[in-house]
Amino acid sequence: GTFNCIVGENGSGKTTLIKCIVGLIKDYKGEVILNEKVGYLPQKTTVQSNFPASVEEVVLSGTIPHNLNGIFYSRNDKLSARNSMRQLGVYDIRKKCFADLSGGQQQRVLIARALSATDKIIILDEPTNGLDPKVAKQIYELLKKLQQKYKLTILMVSHDVERALKFADRVIEIKEGQLSYDGVPSNYQVEGDK
Repeated sequence: GTFNCIVGENGSGKTTLIKCIVGLIKDYKGEVILNEKVGYLPQKTTVQSNFPASVEEVVLSGTIPHNLNGIFYSRNDKLSARNSMRQLGVYDIRKKCFADLSGGQQQRVLIARALSATDKIIILDEPTNGLDPKVAKQIYELLKKLQQKYKLTILMVSHDVERALKFADRVIEIKEGQLSYDGVPSNYQVEGDK
């Protein structure tokens, strides 16, 4: 039920760590134990931005792990997707093409997709990357509100150390593939202050 931000320089290993946690990278030392389903939002790509599907279809696709034995979405999958769209403020645009949305709207849709997969843990890799500062702040505020309301655990990679310190319950810093800080934001020292 905590908001955790992983910070560090480009190439420090943040995305690699996330990919190990969600099972996209298998060749690593150590062990990852997940007791819950995880919703995952990878770094945004051009392919994602131009995806020719409706908002509703994108969000519903987050429920696919629930339905590995079936062909169609269940009633619960549809309810979960609708609830996620409402929580992220994209329900009214559910019939619009994902490719036609602004960057901020697309990120809200992709977060709704991750939330459709689970109501326990979502893992986000740079969800505010490329967004203007006002929209990025709105995304952080929205995530914090969801975390508090639903006791949702959020693990998020972020380059925005200032916002991570403001919104996160816990900050994890990685330097050159090694853990250099893991604790509360109030004890974290920004590079220039060390």
